[in-house]
This record gives sequence, structure tokens and C-alpha cells, in this order.
Amino acid sequence: MGFSTDVVRTVAIAGHGQSGKTSLAEQLLFAAGVIQKAETVGAGKTVSDNTPEEIERKISIYASLVHLPWKNGLVNVWDTPGSSDFVGEVITAFRASELCVMVLDARAGVQIETVKLWRNLDRRNKARLVFSNHMDDERASYSRCVQEVHANFEVEVCPVTIPMGCGSNYRGVIDVLRGKAYEMSGDVEKEVPIPQEFEEDYKRSREILAGAAAEGDEELLVKFIDEAGLSDEDIVRGLKLAVRDNRIVPSFAGCARTGSGIRSLLDFIVDIIPPPTGALETAVAPDGSDLTIKVNPAQPLAALVVKTSNDQFSGKLSYIKVITGSLASDCEVFNITENKKEKIGKIFRMVGKKLVEAKELCAGDIGVAAKLPFAKTNDTLAATADAPPFVRLRTPNPVYSMAVSAKEKKDEDKLGEYLVRACEEDKTLAFAYNPETRQSVVSGMGDLHINIILNRIRAQAKIDVQTSVPRIAYRETIQRKSQAEYTHKKQSGGHGQYARVVLAIDALERGENYSFANAVFGGAISKGYIPGIEKGVKEAMESGVLAGYPVVDVGVTVLDGKEHPVDSSEMAFKIAARNAFKDAMRNAGAILLEPIMNLTVFVESNYLGDIMSDLSGRRGHILGQTSLGNGIEEIRAQVPQHELLKYAIDLRAMTSGTGSFEMGFDHYSPISGKIADEVIATAKEFIKQQAEDE
Repeated sequence: MGFSTDVVRTVAIAGHGQSGKTSLAEQLLFAAGVIQKAETVGAGKTVSDNTPEEIERKISIYASLVHLPWKNGLVNVWDTPGSSDFVGEVITAFRASELCVMVLDARAGVQIETVKLWRNLDRRNKARLVFSNHMDDERASYSRCVQEVHANFEVEVCPVTIPMGCGSNYRGVIDVLRGKAYEMSGDVEKEVPIPQEFEEDYKRSREILAGAAAEGDEELLVKFIDEAGLSDEDIVRGLKLAVRDNRIVPSFAGCARTGSGIRSLLDFIVDIIPPPTGALETAVAPDGSDLTIKVNPAQPLAALVVKTSNDQFSGKLSYIKVITGSLASDCEVFNITENKKEKIGKIFRMVGKKLVEAKELCAGDIGVAAKLPFAKTNDTLAATADAPPFVRLRTPNPVYSMAVSAKEKKDEDKLGEYLVRACEEDKTLAFAYNPETRQSVVSGMGDLHINIILNRIRAQAKIDVQTSVPRIAYRETIQRKSQAEYTHKKQSGGHGQYARVVLAIDALERGENYSFANAVFGGAISKGYIPGIEKGVKEAMESGVLAGYPVVDVGVTVLDGKEHPVDSSEMAFKIAARNAFKDAMRNAGAILLEPIMNLTVFVESNYLGDIMSDLSGRRGHILGQTSLGNGIEEIRAQVPQHELLKYAIDLRAMTSGTGSFEMGFDHYSPISGKIADEVIATAKEFIKQQAEDE
């Protein structure tokens, strides 16, 4: 069955962990008649948490796509993880949606991940609404949730539904927009008259909603003032404009466990949320600048592969968001990114892990194509080969790393293949061999993130994977000027080898890395040998004199030298230059440099003192602190990378699992004394061990 752009909506359900996102997705499917029963996360049978690791851990790990019919519309829903370890999955869903349903735990209100995800939505200028869940709990407070969203994010929050009581007195919700009340009758919501005790709350909320709807339209504003209110039709018209322009945040109450509040939420998504037509996507123009493209069914096909996964039975699945035109089954398209043609076979819609065949995807719609030979996440598919590629999905930098190896040497290549494939699926995951440290390193958003990936590989590939703390990529540099000369002379029958090089080295500003100058006068060294000298210097800088780390921020000047008319060669001068540089560096006050990271930590206020003290103990420099409201603090610091190798684990322990952080490289800084001595001793032992193994 095909759908038009006007009736398709795609939303992402997001929020802090344990706020009830998967239960909400389950109830949406049940209300729409897609499933016969709404299962609980604890039962391990929900549609969206369907992988073995999700069922075992009882958490969402992957962004799961489902679709459901409602009224005359089709709603695509992404159920996303709540843990910061899997934020890449959430960002994927945001990219492929027009709206975010931000789920709040009404017992806790705005939490750390709420703040971080809200900021991400702000950067993308995405529309959003708030669903306050767990209204049947004694600790729930709808008014507190509304107030905290307003205070923390400085937005106008407008109640579309309000709860009838809370805790054990919770009866259901009142749909303020339509003037209806709903109570649970068995597993379904039943319309009832608005109870008299909630009439005043309803009228007050109705006035707030009508005022918000009127603000963006002069005609409606005049009518609202003159007539002291608006009709249902007028409010709907105004809300469509307000949501489209992202001027308000609609607010809903409910209980995902029972299904309370679901009908009003679905009605609002289909009736009020604007269709994807006109939504903006960014492509790359021929000159490299950003090019804005509107979702438009009248244009030729242009689509983005937003996610890739590998299914045990269906093979590689490419999740495709259509931006312009339409994508039909059994057609041929151009993969702009790979510069190759792709043959599209069958197209599917997803209901968790179940594939439902579809004939066509319209502009703004999203579906899945199986077994595309070339397509990867972030690839652009188009009707013509000259279409501009869409901007790649921007994901946060990894914050936690592990060195990995196969216990059996014969499995090393196989392990690498599986990790490369995992990185293609998950853009917050990175895997590379580091020639400096001679380790294969996998990096992700936390220890849980990486361990789940490695456990999956252990199970699928039957590989015994070993992990260890990765070595730090230190650097070496110098503190003062120095000069040295070296003569390379060797005679072994026939032509010999001869070259004499005099070098001066000096320290450069941090970050300048390297400079090379030729100051030889009088033809002491022919110009043809200068490239060989520079090659020798660069080779010497690959391994310093302290601990064998690369050398940076050194300026080199060739002062003098001597050549032989027969025995000199580029190789001879390269060897002489390499040794001259080493000798000069030994006399130039060689020191170690360690990488310093920019660290941003998000914690609850009651942990602030402990975290600040801990960062100081890690040789960290506190740059600043910002209160984000609702008892959440943001701490910015610069900390040596060595001190953060297990920070993901340590922070979780210090904050009872509530803290999170972001990290990125900033600069290299000198170290000395006992710390430097330990680094040097460890490096020498490692080099010795490597030599013995080889």
C-alpha cells in the first residue's frame, strides 16, 4: 500500500533511561491494532526491544523502527535508548524524524539525559512535545514536569492533555483540545464526561492552549481577545502553525504501562503535526557549501541511508529516508556517495524485527531495503548521478576505549572484519590499529556500549576476544636549542657509503609540529642530497630518544656537511641525518608530552563536590561550572587522557549511574618527574616485550 506525503508522520520517542519509552511504543502499536497485546519490558516480548542483548538486559540498545496506522495517516515511530552509551542511535532517529516525543518520568521530571537530548534537538531545530509518564505513581507530579520544562529550557509549555488525579487517585486524562475525558476500561481508553472536580482545571488549561494557538496569527489573536476564546477549529489551525514554527511545546500526561493518554497523543500527531512536506534537509553543494533541500514529492528521488543493520535472516538492512520524489521497489538508483548504481529489490516497513512489504515510499517516509551491495550509513541515493550528497550524520566523539585482540592469532583478521562491520552500523563506534602503541583499539560511548559489541562478536563469530586498557599516544619534544653532527662512513668492497651532516634543532610553539630549513653555504652538500636529509630527520622523529614516542614541535636546520664524489648517496645522507637528529635531541632537554582532553561532566547537584574533588585528583583543571536547573550541574575541565581511561566506569560508580560526560582532544602538555619516569619505564618494557614476541 502506498501513502501520500500528507498522511505520513515520523516521530522519535526519546528520554532519560527508565522513563517508559519502550512501553509507550508498545501501547501505540496496541492502540492502532498492530499487536494484540501490549507486552512489558520485563517480559522480554516487546516489539522494539527484540535483540538477545536487549531482552537479557531489559534496556533498549538500538533505535527500533515501527509503523502504525491511525485515522487516515501512517505514523513511523522510532523507539530509542535512554542510556548515554547509545546516544548515536538517538541521533539517528532525530535525523530521520520531524518530531520528538520527549518522555519524562513524572516522578523525577527533567533529568540529565533530558537536558542533553533537548540541546541536541535545539541544534537541529526539531519540533518536540512532552509526555509525562507514570502518572499512576504516588510520586508523580504533572505540574512539576510542566514547570521544570518551562524553567530549564525557557519554552512555552502548553497542556494538550491534563491528568485526572495522580497516584492511586489517577483516573485518566482530559483532552483539552477536544474537550473529552478518557478513563481506562480494561485495556482500552473509554470516553467519559469531564468530571465536575476537574472542570476548573480543564477551563484554565483550555485558555492557555487557546492563547498559545492565537499568538502566531494576528487574525486568531484578535478573535481570541474579542471573543475571549477560540473554537476547536481555530485552536487546531493555530497549533499547526505554532508547532511548525517550534514556538510552543505541547504537553501530555499519561501512563504507558496501562495505555492511558495514548489516543490523544496519536490524534495530536496525525491531526496537528505538520506533514513532512517543506521540512528541511541539508546537502553539500558543488562548491562545498551547505545546500538546503525541502522535502518535496514533486522533485526527482533523493534519499539518505540513515541506519544500517545486519539481520541474521534478512542480511544487511538499509534504513532509507526519502527526502524528495519517491522510492519504488524493483528500481535502479544511483549511490552518489559510492558513485555506483544500486538495484533496489523489495522495500519494507518495520515493526521491530518484522519486515512488512511495501510498494513505495513517498517523500518524508522511511523504510528498509534489504541486501543493497554498496549502501552504507550516510550514503545518498538519487535518481540521477549528479544529485548533491546529503550532509553526513554528525555524531559525538567516542569517550571510552579498549585495546582488543583475539586470543588466537589466526582470529585477528576475523575480529577486525567484525569490528569494521560494527562501525559501519554504529557511527559512534571507532576501530583502528594504532601503529604508535601497536594495539588495535575500539572506542565508543562507554564500557556498556563496547562490551555489548564485543559480546555480540564473541557469540556470533566464536572468537575469544581479549581486552586491556589502551596505551596512551604520548609525544616527545625538546626544550632548548641543540646542535650535532654525524658522519656515516662504511666501506665494504666497491663503492662505500659516506655522508657528514651538521644539524641544529630548536623548540617550536606547541602545535606547530615541524619545520625544515637548508642553511648550507658553499655547496658543501649538493641540493640533490637535501631531500634525503629531510627523510632521515622525519624517520628519526617517528621514534624519540626517551620512550620511542613520535617527536613534535621541533624546527630543524641543516648547517653544514660533507660529501664524497664517489661514495655519497641519498641513503647515506638519510642515515647521517637520522643519527645527527637523535644526538641533537639528547642534548636539547627532551621531555614527554601527554594528551589533554576537554571534559564536560553532567551530574546531579548532590554529587558536585565529589566530582570536582575527583577531577582535581586526576590532575584536572576546572574551567567552569554551570547550573542547568532542576538540580543538574555541568562541569567543564581539562584533564590528562591517562586519568580518564576508566572514567566511564568511575563516574557511574560515583554518581549511582546518573552521571554522564562528553570528551574530546584539546592539546598536548609537558609532563616530568615521577609520572614521566613511570611512562618511560612502561614504554621501554613494552618495546622489550614486543621485540621478544617478534
